[in-house]
Amino acid sequence: MNTRSLVSSIAFATLFLLAQPAAADVTRLSEPVAVTDDAEVFGALLDADAKPTSLAALLDNPDEYVDTAVRVEARISQVCQKKGCFMIATAGDKAVRISFRDYSFFVPTDTSGKTVTLTGTVIERELSEKQAAHFREDAGGDDTIQAGKVYEIVADAVSIPRS
Repeated sequence: MNTRSLVSSIAFATLFLLAQPAAADVTRLSEPVAVTDDAEVFGALLDADAKPTSLAALLDNPDEYVDTAVRVEARISQVCQKKGCFMIATAGDKAVRISFRDYSFFVPTDTSGKTVTLTGTVIERELSEKQAAHFREDAGGDDTIQAGKVYEIVADAVSIPRS
């Protein structure tokens, strides 16, 4: 690794660490419905009947999954920093917003960077520029949130690793 690459890597790592909320700054507006040694589950218990689906497959062909209950393992790139009322999951260069059924639960705001398991339903919706700007602001400026026709996962349950 040359010096320039090393300096760039160190700068990126420093910015990433500085962007993470301090432990005291974590917002937890919902209590888990289940706690194990390995995870906390928010919302409801995971739906055992939901179709196991890779996030990459879902994002490659979202029309095939609309109105389908899915079980997805996903790496979370962003969480709403105000309340934990939505997350952004990524697979490669594609992303999907994950909201929570009936706004009935929230996830801890320090969930970014974790790989979660969730069950929910894929929906298609039209996102206005005003809504997209609001979501971008709440996600800390995430530019993957754009106006227009979008797909979302409306989660009923999210299992978050405790580590």
